[in-house]
Amino acid sequence: MIQINGTIRLQGGATDDAKDAIVAMVLASRQEDGCLDYSFAQDLADPATLVLFERWRDDDALQAHSQSAHMAEFRKAMEANPPATRQLRMYVTDDGQPI
Repeated sequence: MIQINGTIRLQGGATDDAKDAIVAMVLASRQEDGCLDYSFAQDLADPATLVLFERWRDDDALQAHSQSAHMAEFRKAMEANPPATRQLRMYVTDDGQPI
């Protein structure tokens, strides 16, 4: 399984355009074959910071996601609202254990 975690801090906070683009991309991504989880959330202590959590069945599913039409649209929206920082990490993991 592939897991991607991290934060994105938008310039001047999270704009409505950026939020709309994120919601559209997340909803489409969740429908993709191989998508196990896909979430963005706002950091409660720092609302300009968005927290990302993704889980993919395998690298093929992640690569298909990166080539999807909704990711191309998302990239355009992010170019118009470039993040101040972007700190993402990819992990190859097992399914984990409930706690």
